[in-house]
Amino acid sequence: MSATVRSLGYVILGCTDLNAWRTFAPHVLGMELVERAETSLRFRMDEFGYRFQVEEGAPEGVHTLGWAVKGADELTEVISRVEKYGYTVTHHGVGSALANARNVVDIATFTDPEGINLELMYGLEQALTPFVSPVGTTFVANRELGLGHVFQLVGDVEKYNELYRDVLGFALSDYIGPATFYHCNPRHHSFAFVPVMDDDRKRLQGIGHIMLETTDIDGVGRAIDNMYAHGAKEKATLGKHTNDKMISFYVETPSRTQIEYGTGGIFIDDATWVPTQYPSAHYWGHDREGL
Repeated sequence: MSATVRSLGYVILGCTDLNAWRTFAPHVLGMELVERAETSLRFRMDEFGYRFQVEEGAPEGVHTLGWAVKGADELTEVISRVEKYGYTVTHHGVGSALANARNVVDIATFTDPEGINLELMYGLEQALTPFVSPVGTTFVANRELGLGHVFQLVGDVEKYNELYRDVLGFALSDYIGPATFYHCNPRHHSFAFVPVMDDDRKRLQGIGHIMLETTDIDGVGRAIDNMYAHGAKEKATLGKHTNDKMISFYVETPSRTQIEYGTGGIFIDDATWVPTQYPSAHYWGHDREGL
């Protein structure tokens, strides 16, 4: 398989309180607010013009994932594979209204089995000025690693194995219980998913969390202090994950999707990596009881 997705380029979330994001993203997460419109905001976290777009009035939570490929030939090949597996793809094209709106060269769109909009694109625009965090945070995010990872709650495991492994070209990282972790670059995982029971599907489906990684533990500590200072809701205490070794905590966004905020994640070398499994997601911490 020659052409694959390379990184998580951007995420788009809906919310009912756009103003809450004006405080939460800069002052808790350390992102830079770079674009304001009447019904949307954009935030930076690295050299790219934006990584998060938040829209007021859209369905609450993450509704769109922007996956980056290398260029035009790769986009054409991936589109062909997506269509081969039965998905309906709209290739909007260079200079299209959607490409211009997303600040990319070219873009194609389709919907995953649970209704999340997936956008395949290349040429995400870089900013002309350095990223400046309001709280001094430096993120582990760039053109190779993407912005972080997403963790999705799904109904059909085999459909997601097929989509991310066979169609989009991700490689297996490892397993924790029923959860499966995939990578598309050296970051331990850019996409992971876990099945949910039928009784919980309407309540729990969707993107459960987005992971953001800082370069040091001080960035995580400042975010915890700022979470408390600004009244954001903690969803899991500081802890260490078994598979990617991330030291992190979880906080709820104004869109209700959680952010895993951490440091110290490992990188994968595909030449030597051997997938394994773990009996627990945590060495310690990540307590959700009583929060």
